[in-house]
Amino acid sequence: MTVLVDDPRWPAHGRLWSHLVSDESLEELHAFARAQEVPSRAFDRDHYDVPEEIVPRLIAAGAEHVSGKQLVRRLIASGLRVPARDRR
Repeated sequence: MTVLVDDPRWPAHGRLWSHLVSDESLEELHAFARAQEVPSRAFDRDHYDVPEEIVPRLIAAGAEHVSGKQLVRRLIASGLRVPARDRR
């Protein structure tokens, strides 16, 4: 399993948020998110936005904690990254 989570650095709705991704497949990502009760509405094309308070739980469940730069590099290398121009 290669589910990754980065540091909570993105402020929104009065809290900080992290990204949860897979560098293997979206199926793996969705299965991990379901198992950890991450709501499907948190999915945004190639990642889940997750609040900082659940990051320790995600890591304990097997997500690899990486930097934001490393997360993006690995997501791009996997071919799963949706470019910003395609997010509109």
